[in-house]
Amino acid sequence: MHVDQKYIEALLIHDQRLISEIYQRFAPNMKAYLLSRGCSEDDAGDVFQEALIDIYKLANDKKFVLTCPFEAFLLLLCKRKFINKTKKTSLTVVTNGEEDAYTHIPGDANAGAAEHTAQVEKEKLVMLVLDEMGNCKEVILKSLLKKPQEEIAEELGMTYAYYRKRKSNCMGELAELVRNKPQFKELMS
Repeated sequence: MHVDQKYIEALLIHDQRLISEIYQRFAPNMKAYLLSRGCSEDDAGDVFQEALIDIYKLANDKKFVLTCPFEAFLLLLCKRKFINKTKKTSLTVVTNGEEDAYTHIPGDANAGAAEHTAQVEKEKLVMLVLDEMGNCKEVILKSLLKKPQEEIAEELGMTYAYYRKRKSNCMGELAELVRNKPQFKELMS
């Protein structure tokens, strides 16, 4: 269980203090990420809210236990929500008077959705491999957070120099494991 499980519990028991902390701490990063991918400001808010609702449902229905940082999990859900939203809105119904036809509007949105879908598949593969990596998983997930590396090293109980070396070794191992997966070769072809 990750120390960020407190955020899952907060959602379950409606702890307003921690829920406010979730919004203050994580919403700006999620919004910035989504805006950088072409999401509108209103949609970014909706995606964030829907992701939190999904986490609540998951925790409530399945007694979910968080094993990675809350921010990393939330980002993954927001990415998937945005991709699904992009796919749905890239198809628009056009009425020509006699029948309804589906047409792809605009072309850039479809290309963007396909690109996002491929990226999500790659991320899924990386996450699957990451789950197989034992103690490297925590080092890699923590390195993805927007925190000073010195702070992360301290949280992990390592010196800064050792953390940097460990992170480099773990990232190299992850890259090698992913490259050797048959699914990776399929995604790259």
